[in-house]
Amino acid sequence: MWHSFTTHLLENGTDLCYIQEILGHTSAQTTQRYAHVSTKNIQRIPSPLDRRDMGK
Repeated sequence: MWHSFTTHLLENGTDLCYIQEILGHTSAQTTQRYAHVSTKNIQRIPSPLDRRDMGK
């Protein structure tokens, strides 16, 4: 249950620090165990190669 709850929070843009507080964890490492990497969020990360000026 906590895995899906945490994943939904992450996919909706909730910062991991807030999730840590919500779950009552004192360590971010504990929270990260519950946080699955969301492909939805990974796809939002722009590539540095897309940003560079190709012609100059």
